[in-house]
Order: sequence, then C-alpha cells, then structure tokens
Amino acid sequence: MHNEPDQHVFVVDDDADVRDSLKWLLESVGFKTVIYDSAQDFLETCSADTQGCILMDVRMPGMSGLSAQKKLCARNISLPLIMISGHADVDMAVTAMTQGALTFLQKPFSDQALIDHVQQALLLNLNNWRQAAQMQDIRVHYQSLTKRERQVFEGVVVGHANQEIADWLAINRKTVEGHRANMMAKMQANSLSELIRMYVALGLVKSFGQN
Repeated sequence: MHNEPDQHVFVVDDDADVRDSLKWLLESVGFKTVIYDSAQDFLETCSADTQGCILMDVRMPGMSGLSAQKKLCARNISLPLIMISGHADVDMAVTAMTQGALTFLQKPFSDQALIDHVQQALLLNLNNWRQAAQMQDIRVHYQSLTKRERQVFEGVVVGHANQEIADWLAINRKTVEGHRANMMAKMQANSLSELIRMYVALGLVKSFGQN
C-alpha cells in the first residue's frame, strides 16, 4: 500500500498581486499552494516526483508559459496544467491546450470556476499517480516470479487448462497447480480477469509457448 502523495497547486505568475490573491483564494478552500514569479524559478524546483497541478500565466517576461510547458514535456513531467490568459492571449492558450494543457481560464474568471478547475486537475493528478503506483507494483510482483511461474502465468492467461500447461512444460499437473497457486499469490491476483489485465499491462501478450 502506497501513501498518497502530498499535492500542491503551483501558481506561476509574474504579477505579485495576482499571485497573492490566488494563493489566498486557494488556501482559503484548503489547497496547499506554492507561488513563483517566473517559469524558470518553478522549473528549477519541479521534478518527476512533484505532485499536484500548475496554474500558470501564458504570457510572462523571460520564459513564457508555452515555453515552460514544452520544457515540462521534454522532462516527462505531466502535471495537469491550467493556463491563465488575457483576452489577447487566447490563441496562445489554445496552443497550450493542443500541447496537453488541461484547460485555460480567460481573465477575469470567477473564483468558483478557478476552484472547480483546480479540483479537477488535482483529481486527475491523483488518479494518474495511483495508476503509476499500481503499474509499479505489478512490475515488482512479476519480477518476483520464478521462470517456471512465469511460464505458468503465460499458459493461464491464454486460457489453457493445468494439464495442457503440464504437457507443454513436461511436468505433472500437480506441480503446475503448485506453481499456479504461488504465481497468483505473488501477483496478488484474485481472479483470472485481473491476471489477464496485469499480463496485458506488462506488455507480455504473445502466443502460448512462444519464446
């Protein structure tokens, strides 16, 4: 069981009044908030382990929101991004969405609209984190299998009976049953359908018996 991540809302805006008002609003409804006055400062502290979402102005001196977004993508940092734009910056904000931003808010926007979008972004981030943690667990469990257990895993997920697997591996059926029980326990799979989902997630789909 993984402890769920500590999420923050990262506000990136060169306008001090905007930063302070957004921080006050977000913290008033319980969001942990960190503010930055430039995209460069934010990028220096952001890593692949950072969890939460980003609220960033599309147009800033120095590095723009679009440039920062490209750098985040290049570093495989996929935090949900809400872009803030003025009326003249809508085209830039739309470009940001085509590059993967979750949405954009055009100034002036309502407090509730902002809160709703941030809640959505944080939920998306949490779901992504959960999926990544689950995938990591599946890989660890699979690595714990012996070679024979992996072979039995393969036979089971393609729908072969224990005797067919035994014939393929040239061992007796009771031995297959033992390997199968061990494999299910190590993979922490409660059903065949769950085991199949793990097999597909691991990218192991192939023909039965193929090396």
